[in-house]
Amino acid sequence: MPPDLLDELQQRGLIHDATDREALAARLAEGPITLYYGCDPTADSLHIGNLIGLVVLKRFQDAGHRAIALAGGATGMIGDPSGRSSERNLLDDDTLSANLAAIKAQIGAVLGHEAEWQLVDNLAWTRDVPLLDFLRDVGKHFTVNQMVAKESVKARMQSDEGISYTEFSYMLLQANDYLVLHGREACQLQIGGSDQWGNITAGIELIRRRTGEHVHGLTWPLITRSDGRKFGKSEEGNVWLGAERTSPYRFYQYWMNVPDADVGHFLKLFTLLDLDAIAQLDAETAAAPERRIGQRALAFELTALVHGSEQAEAAREASAVLFGGDPSRLSPAALETLAGEVPTVRIPVGGQTVLDLVVEAGLVKSRGDGRRQLAQGAVYVNNARLAEDRPIGESDLLHGRWILLRRGQREYALAVAPVG
Repeated sequence: MPPDLLDELQQRGLIHDATDREALAARLAEGPITLYYGCDPTADSLHIGNLIGLVVLKRFQDAGHRAIALAGGATGMIGDPSGRSSERNLLDDDTLSANLAAIKAQIGAVLGHEAEWQLVDNLAWTRDVPLLDFLRDVGKHFTVNQMVAKESVKARMQSDEGISYTEFSYMLLQANDYLVLHGREACQLQIGGSDQWGNITAGIELIRRRTGEHVHGLTWPLITRSDGRKFGKSEEGNVWLGAERTSPYRFYQYWMNVPDADVGHFLKLFTLLDLDAIAQLDAETAAAPERRIGQRALAFELTALVHGSEQAEAAREASAVLFGGDPSRLSPAALETLAGEVPTVRIPVGGQTVLDLVVEAGLVKSRGDGRRQLAQGAVYVNNARLAEDRPIGESDLLHGRWILLRRGQREYALAVAPVG
């Protein structure tokens, strides 16, 4: 018999705090609950730090509960001081609108068709609230003592940067969000990372004071990596959910490079694979770490979740060929993926030799260097060693368009023939 939802979340390491776990379990047993997860649209893409929230939201959704994703158009203008050492720049309306449109598609990729979940923007109920009304209806229910006791606020107050009244008010705005969603959508659960605990409990307290009703909060631990590197960062910086910022291939590679010590933990946190399947992957990874079985499963599952199964398969194929696989087995989609990741040059077909091709592709420094590299067997055309004067023809084209070139073990280029 599968574990109930809270037990499964616990087994996956996805519960850090809950306001009253027994009461929440009893409420979930009664029937579907409405819950929300919020993220601020401070960029035109979410990042993998947001992914865990979307995945937890989906777990509740798959268990029959009603999921709301809140995009903080209002709070995004202010910025949450949690986890920050300096003030965010305030965003204008046009930027926020563009960011909201971009992240809506990313949320939908995880949660499915919009009929299956709801997107709300707290700017809709915050923009026109008069200041005096807000102070009367929300502000009077909190003491400054409560607010400055929050760790993120204390840290900022003790820093040289300090904290503005604008960011100081973030807790009140988020508390009001929960109150509004409770009233309008019968929302009874807010989920978030452990750094949101103070904001979540503020909303719970506001609802209790204003309505006398009891609602719930649940957080997961902040994610760390065993090797000390910051989670969510690659050599290029943040790992984003938007393909324009982090390509599906690079997204796939981020998860492929997860250390063995983290792979089982991340499979539990991020994927929708069942726990028995994860235990099997863990065992196989431990038995043959060089095969990176767990990493391959993690990379494919998450790339498919965020970018779709076709992009995940293309990234898997491209990754395999760049690590010694057979290029003749690449699909057109995988070759398109490679074109975005390695130097690519457009070539005419006919009249060119292998030497001409590798020079034009920039894989060698000069014709003389090309001759030396080809003579030494260091240059490959579609994974084959060819003579420098061998003509390049249509039979060399993969799927009628592509030629994959390699120098040594890891230096690649792609030649692309014109269509038609």
